[in-house]
Amino acid sequence: MNPDTFLHNLHFDIDQITPPDWEVDWEDAPLAYKLYRGLPVFPLSLEVPLSLEEWEAPAKPDLRRIGDFLRYTFGLNQFSQSVSPMGSDEQGDFMQSFRRSVPSGGALYPNELYMFLKLEDLPEGIYHYDVLHHRLVLLRKGNFDSYIARALGSRCDVSTCFGTVFVTTMFWKNYYKYNNFAYRLQGLDAGGVIGQLLEVTKRFGFAAGVYFQFLDRALNHLLGLSEEEESVYAVIPLSVETTSWASNRTSRNGMASASKLCEEITTIQTNNWVRSNKVKEFPMLTSVNKASMQESTNSFRQIIPQETHCEGRPVTLPRVNRISYDLAAVCRERFSPDMDFTSGKVSQEQLAALLQEATKSCLYRSDLDLALDKRASRVTLYVCLNKVEGIPDGAYYYDCDAHSLREINPGDHRVALQSGMPAGNVNLFQVPLCFHIAGDKAYHKTELGCRGYRIQQMEAGMLMQRILIAATALGMGGHPLLGFDAKMSDEIYRMEAQGKTSLIQIPIGFYRARPWLRGNLIS
Repeated sequence: MNPDTFLHNLHFDIDQITPPDWEVDWEDAPLAYKLYRGLPVFPLSLEVPLSLEEWEAPAKPDLRRIGDFLRYTFGLNQFSQSVSPMGSDEQGDFMQSFRRSVPSGGALYPNELYMFLKLEDLPEGIYHYDVLHHRLVLLRKGNFDSYIARALGSRCDVSTCFGTVFVTTMFWKNYYKYNNFAYRLQGLDAGGVIGQLLEVTKRFGFAAGVYFQFLDRALNHLLGLSEEEESVYAVIPLSVETTSWASNRTSRNGMASASKLCEEITTIQTNNWVRSNKVKEFPMLTSVNKASMQESTNSFRQIIPQETHCEGRPVTLPRVNRISYDLAAVCRERFSPDMDFTSGKVSQEQLAALLQEATKSCLYRSDLDLALDKRASRVTLYVCLNKVEGIPDGAYYYDCDAHSLREINPGDHRVALQSGMPAGNVNLFQVPLCFHIAGDKAYHKTELGCRGYRIQQMEAGMLMQRILIAATALGMGGHPLLGFDAKMSDEIYRMEAQGKTSLIQIPIGFYRARPWLRGNLIS
């Protein structure tokens, strides 16, 4: 199966890419975190700030501050135990898990964080964030400003940055359960991590830029990764100084190739443990990952988003102030209800605040924009409303520039949406807001090829995380879902004319307390 066919089926016909005899070996599941052995480690403080309400002034961090940053971005923050009322063939009646500030499909967390750090109280070099032990593991010593900058096409002045974050994906960590469907989850999960990271940077006074295009093999080589197992998905330099984030594609120094860069530094050998005794092959994931790689900086492109024009009755939303919230509290309180949703009315002010906060907070600096200061969105927001005070039930498009809704398809669509969920793990009849994040149906394939698909999934995941943060701040919960009928959702919103498709479904609403034991891991 060629990559284009695979990506189409991945979205619209999952049965075509899932073996009918696929069985999950629960006893041989991998760990949800990567563990390196035999390398220097630098423990991070277990005492982290309990509040992230005020934005800090820019200042170069020390090791303690980097630990706090990583903890709230991707660290463990809760431990929970519960008993399933209906039992579970996967894990039995008793369930326990470590929770983080971001959701992940099946709580498997296929992504990892690495950092190139230049701090006064830490040797310069490449580090892996050991989530389980909350510590940094030194992989490679040295200064790699020039190497990373050239891998980014000399589009960022990395020398002015105190650190650079690399978000990677370990394919086996959720392939073992979801088979080829894991590829779709991996991009969305990575986007959720990036969205959380960008929110945390604001509180810490850091400036950040997200780079989706880079020389993959060069950066995988820098981190000591086997691209058959793990690959870099995004690069995020962090700065507290004046930094040039804009492209510099006319510079001859900016033109580089992955093969040439790899020759400049030696290969590093590492030993890591995944727990699984038998790691199966995943040829389609490997194939589409290779097809997505960029060998030369000449292949880097920028995307000008197309404006969405939706006909229909406009519904003006009330003007509201941005939500003020403590991000640390939101991280502790975020919850993904399934059968815990309870019916309740949402006011126009609550809906307006949620929509405004989610979209305005999602503005970010990206290498995809023609003008980095504009940061236009390539994913858009649709919502099916039910029992929202003063707004008729129906399917709407949210125009973030005008802060208004466009009525696309009036009526109650819960029956159709519920029938499009084969798992039935969420009762949509209890949910007042059912969001759908949409993007270009062809995932900008003309400009970006297969890489456009994973970039689109990441951007959808970034907006997803902002929706969840805003909903939590308003006392509601959200449950991201990929188990839905995208074709049906597209028909409800009449997306065909716009050349768009639904990427993820997120029911948002009120919920009852779950009967479980939950312990806070942040003190």
